[in-house]
Amino acid sequence: MNLHEYQGKSILANYGVRVQRGVVADTPEEALEEAKKLQEETGTGWFVVKAQIHAGGRGKGTVTETGSHGVVLAKSLEEVPEKAKGILGGHLVTAQTSAEGKLVNKVFIAEDVYYPGDSEPSEIYMSVLMNRQKGRNMIMYSTEGGMNIEEVAEKTPELIFTEEIDPKVGLTGFQARKIAFNLGLSGAAFKEMTKFVTALYSAYEGADASLFEINPVLKTSDDKIMAVDAKVTVDANSLYRHKDIAEMRDKSEEDPTEVEAGELGLNYVKLDGNVGCMVNGAGLAMATMDIIKLSGGNPANFLDVGGTADAARVEQAFRIIMSDANVKAILVNIFGGIVRCDRVAQGVVDAYQNIGDIQIPIIVRLQGTNAEEAKKLIDESGLAVHSAITLQQAADKVKEVLA
Repeated sequence: MNLHEYQGKSILANYGVRVQRGVVADTPEEALEEAKKLQEETGTGWFVVKAQIHAGGRGKGTVTETGSHGVVLAKSLEEVPEKAKGILGGHLVTAQTSAEGKLVNKVFIAEDVYYPGDSEPSEIYMSVLMNRQKGRNMIMYSTEGGMNIEEVAEKTPELIFTEEIDPKVGLTGFQARKIAFNLGLSGAAFKEMTKFVTALYSAYEGADASLFEINPVLKTSDDKIMAVDAKVTVDANSLYRHKDIAEMRDKSEEDPTEVEAGELGLNYVKLDGNVGCMVNGAGLAMATMDIIKLSGGNPANFLDVGGTADAARVEQAFRIIMSDANVKAILVNIFGGIVRCDRVAQGVVDAYQNIGDIQIPIIVRLQGTNAEEAKKLIDESGLAVHSAITLQQAADKVKEVLA
């Protein structure tokens, strides 16, 4: 589950990570009122107004309706509502969104932390994530933080460091100091960074996160180390023990079809293809998508109806698949182990009758428990459903109906 910047910062602050302070607003008027409170608390004179969407690259992104960037600077209280108005309600397009962009419903108004001092502020990139090749958490970091980190990774990868964490030991003090040393820090900034890294890793583990990306981590002009941004992804399987984090879910940032499917208990992921899939079991779903691809089509979704699928659930799955206008055919591939094939077949028949005039070709392959009864149900229904016994036959039928 992805979180907004302000939500990620709240988790970091709970674990003792120094963060850029700020407030959240839904309207330009609220932005002004909240900015006044922030000024009273922090004394800041300038304000950074940031769009809150689940995508990176906001600083370089553009709001299509106004031309504003997703991160802008207000140099006075009076400018805050104007800057917020240029972002709120618009669609922000970044390198990580679709061409349509994402609707901005909230802005985060943050304090100015680039104030003058004894030294120049500097931006650092830092993230904590899983190295899946080695099965270990790792900290990735670079002195070249900021909006151009992708270019750094592409053109000068030697400037990016990694530190792997032994799961038996956890992050050690030596490793935290090594990171601070590789970042070229000394004195107060060195000590601050070791504390920052230790607290950041504690937040990552404590929240059961799969990603904490801080870009930038700022070394201020008075040698403080703080998180100026926070991109956080939490393992959804752990939310049962993080009720507070579960409440942070923003369904408006997710695909509405996937949200609906989840509420119905269906495992559904929307893809960009033209053949809808309805399968029971993740492994069989992957094989089915491969078969579709080999037959000349492209899977339009991953949909696992689960091992206890009944007629009602199958009908719901049909409605979800058919809500995608790109779907030109549907392949139902069910292995009857726990689930009975005749129940699935009844669901296919019910879906046809309840949904109405279905113009999309449907290929059904049912094997396993009560497969013969299932075939009889479909054959006697009088519906225009293509039957298949083997995966190859199913693939051939897909190719045939798409021709």
